Amino acid sequence: MAEYVVEFGKDGRPAEPDGRLDAPAFHRNHQAIWSVLRQFLDGKSGDVVEAGSGTGQHVVEFARHMPEITWWPSDLNAQHLKSIAAWRTHAGLSNIRPPLRIDLTDPSWCQEMHDGSGPEKLLAVFCANVIHIAPWRVAEGLLAGAGRYLRADGRLYLYGPFKRGGEHTAPSNAAFDSSLRDGDPEWGVRDIEALQELAASAGLKLIEIAEMPANNLILVFARQQAA
Repeated sequence: MAEYVVEFGKDGRPAEPDGRLDAPAFHRNHQAIWSVLRQFLDGKSGDVVEAGSGTGQHVVEFARHMPEITWWPSDLNAQHLKSIAAWRTHAGLSNIRPPLRIDLTDPSWCQEMHDGSGPEKLLAVFCANVIHIAPWRVAEGLLAGAGRYLRADGRLYLYGPFKRGGEHTAPSNAAFDSSLRDGDPEWGVRDIEALQELAASAGLKLIEIAEMPANNLILVFARQQAA
């Protein structure tokens, strides 16, 4: 089973004294992910939320590349939030905000946007390796919130393994899906077409599928009117 299925900090890997956790998957995938994100973000400014930041390593790496963008990490798990805050302090980057405590099952998951203490309308939402290790209602809330919070030209990026037309894209993904469902029947590799239906109900549409290493994909969603 992939490392990120185990809650960071409970996978047997030591944490730094300040609480920083290390995700092996980060070292394998951050360059490939960034190659997709930068195509849209390059030359732009605004607020980007990472939904489910885990250890916090991705947001720090991306913030180094794009200092003109304000990055908002988030998570629900207390140990993850501690790690994110520690990575933010360690990096010393002024364009990373303190982590938001976000519950993606709530379609209004970014309460800070409602009370004025958080970001403005979002340039992008990035979410990696979350919706397959969570109940389907997390995907429902994530997309509903993205439809609510993205600005007119905004984008939603979902990274991870996905099914196409109900079929797995590789035998390893099929085995991974079985292991997920054995552990929790509400988990599992999600079907792209099912996510497209959710997106449509939130006023979003799938505009790109980017191939990633290790049989992963990035799905890119935009507002219906923003072709």
